[in-house]
Amino acid sequence: MKNIAAIALISTIALVSCNKKETAKITKIDPKTGKTITVEVPADSVAKVEENPAIKDSAGIYKQTFKLEKGKTYPLTTYQRDTKTMTDPTGKTLNGTSEATDEMSFTVNDIKGNVYDITLNLISKRNSQTSQGKTIVVDTKLPIPKEDDLKMIWNINRALTGNKLNMKMDTKGNVISITGFDAVYKKVGNAVGTIVKDKNQKESIIASLKETFNEKVLKDQFNKNLTIIPKKGVKVGEKWTNSENADAQGKIKVTSNYVLKSVGNGIAEIAVTGGIPKKVEKQNQGDITHSLSSELSQNGTIKFDQNTGWISNQNISVKTTQIETISNGKESQSMKSVSNSSVMVNPSAK
Repeated sequence: MKNIAAIALISTIALVSCNKKETAKITKIDPKTGKTITVEVPADSVAKVEENPAIKDSAGIYKQTFKLEKGKTYPLTTYQRDTKTMTDPTGKTLNGTSEATDEMSFTVNDIKGNVYDITLNLISKRNSQTSQGKTIVVDTKLPIPKEDDLKMIWNINRALTGNKLNMKMDTKGNVISITGFDAVYKKVGNAVGTIVKDKNQKESIIASLKETFNEKVLKDQFNKNLTIIPKKGVKVGEKWTNSENADAQGKIKVTSNYVLKSVGNGIAEIAVTGGIPKKVEKQNQGDITHSLSSELSQNGTIKFDQNTGWISNQNISVKTTQIETISNGKESQSMKSVSNSSVMVNPSAK
């Protein structure tokens, strides 16, 4: 994928005929020289682009809209894999890996004006953790685990899936509303009730669910995943930046830098970099100094279907490094934690 992304920025495609064999002339920008070049390739190797695609340019400025079809279903599966390595002051390391998959899909029921009526299908959830050679899995497509401490997680996840929510979204990708949560909360409450008999504990679990699974949370998630190109539009090669809070107090910001790498051959591709710059916090107590160093970096690509505007693939790598040090001025001890994550949407391979 890296090689493909590095080859070219496709700007225009023109079909021609040569010796009775259809070919396509692709005009692109050579990333090494910055010059515009034209190459001829077999027409059947070029994806068909509709006459009026969802992601198109006007005077060289591309804007993202959505052209979804009534009766069709569009996938949105999110996958995250985290590999964490911890190193203690003696140099001993401990490794652990966790994976999480949420499978969803969106069925277009109707289109009225510029608003889509969509059924959001919550299909499945899978979580796994591997440490010291042992792997535990909680998968809603598999039977309930035998371990008591995993049964609660499986019951909640199973109750969350198999549900449908109703979503209204306009053709510009603005999520107007998401409804149907009360039925899901009731289903989860019934599932929890089969294991938890204490009323207060049950209410606490449902309250926690409502904080993390509600209209605002899902609207924020979909607005972030479904629409990346700014409303004003951008040119190929143009950069833009977004930032969001990494902590509840808003003191730490995650910065995402985007570049529209190419639009053509049925795909709009965006490069992503950025993260959290290295930050060191120190606290002194007598002769003892406690310091905490942390930083985060990210890079990857996001691809959208040019004809529909729907996300076709995202693959972003995130590295987080944290070093905790205690020193008395003469000696110091450090604990290091490094996490490498893959954050994907509609992954073609894991």
